[in-house]
Amino acid sequence: MDRKRQRELALAGVAVLLVAIAAWSVQRGTAPQSSAVVPESTARPNTGEAPRKGSIPLVDLGALEVQRPEPDESTRNPFRFKPKPAPPPMPSAALIKQQQAAAAAQAASGPVDPPPPPRIPLKYIGDMTDPKNAGKKIAILSDALGTYYGREGDVVEGRYRILRIGVESIELAYLDGRGRQTIRQTGQ
Repeated sequence: MDRKRQRELALAGVAVLLVAIAAWSVQRGTAPQSSAVVPESTARPNTGEAPRKGSIPLVDLGALEVQRPEPDESTRNPFRFKPKPAPPPMPSAALIKQQQAAAAAQAASGPVDPPPPPRIPLKYIGDMTDPKNAGKKIAILSDALGTYYGREGDVVEGRYRILRIGVESIELAYLDGRGRQTIRQTGQ
């Protein structure tokens, strides 16, 4: 026999031996102990009488009725392993005056520009050739609510206008012309 075959037979023999040992230990551990005799000192009928001197009571009922102290209030956080950080220092009067002067100067300089509109949440899935106008494209856009189709200049979802459909991207803007955005076909 070659060495590989000998090794396989040895491993199979070890596996059979382990299975036999496991079965024997399970059978031995779960076997009913009907022949076991309970000593008289531990076997008592449930008569409600006090245990005899020298025997161990099963439950010390007196210990269950002892008053224990209430737990103290604590600010301890068991999920935090660092000491509590020091409170921030109180700002000085000079620093407060500087902040007030900066706020007054900003208010006097005029209104602040409004923030830019939010990103357009549509994804550019692709395009197809317009069957009515050969050479023109229809863009396919999608969001969590549905799929939308449109040509250049069309309004999509009542909020966005398609400005230009490119080879791998599309340009959209809000209806008022703000928020011009190029969306690539890869979804970015």
